[in-house]
Amino acid sequence: MQDERRAQRFLDLTGLTPDGLRAAAGEPSTHRAVFDFLMAHEPDLVGAAESLGIAPGTLAAAAQEVGR
Repeated sequence: MQDERRAQRFLDLTGLTPDGLRAAAGEPSTHRAVFDFLMAHEPDLVGAAESLGIAPGTLAAAAQEVGR
């Protein structure tokens, strides 16, 4: 349920639709937008990391790499 709320908040904040997100999933700008979203709100970062079974620091490091 939390993942659904986080996903909906991401769509609301970006103005994307689920179809638009799917279409843009391979774009570097979309990757940056997702990481920016997660990095802007620690509970989202931690929740996403838990859902993926990785440490939040791993996502933070990936965000830095994508941002380059």
